[in-house]
Amino acid sequence: MTRHAAVFALVLAFALAAPPAGGADPSEMLEDPALEKRAQEIGRELRCLVCQNESIEDSNAELASDMRVLVRDRLKTGDDDREVVDYVVSRYGDYVLLKPPVKPQTLLLWAGPVILMVIGLIGMFAFYRHRAAGAGPTGAVDPALSDAERRRLEKILEDGDR
Repeated sequence: MTRHAAVFALVLAFALAAPPAGGADPSEMLEDPALEKRAQEIGRELRCLVCQNESIEDSNAELASDMRVLVRDRLKTGDDDREVVDYVVSRYGDYVLLKPPVKPQTLLLWAGPVILMVIGLIGMFAFYRHRAAGAGPTGAVDPALSDAERRRLEKILEDGDR
């Protein structure tokens, strides 16, 4: 292994071993380690409404910071984890949950990917079935040549050979 490859491997190992950079500001953290741990666990369940694919614990967005402070304030007032989550959901809706519950309002969210996959499979099945039946690209079936067309084609081919 060359020296450059060894350095690259070492840098890569450190980069992969490093924990993800969290969005939490040290000033937001609670002094009680048990309470802070609960706040972080709750924060990992809540979606940053700005970043949308990050939890509020991983996001650096200002709204995520406000939500982290809100979660910690609710915990300091004595709310249990479920009460904190319910409070945040009451303010921002089910969309704030990274794993929204299955209920009539979120059924399309849960069933949507399956419905789209079934529609796609039906479409592929219909396409290949139609194609196997001898249909051309426009959907019209190619008819066999009549005797008159066959004679005309043979004459054209004979004239082309001269």
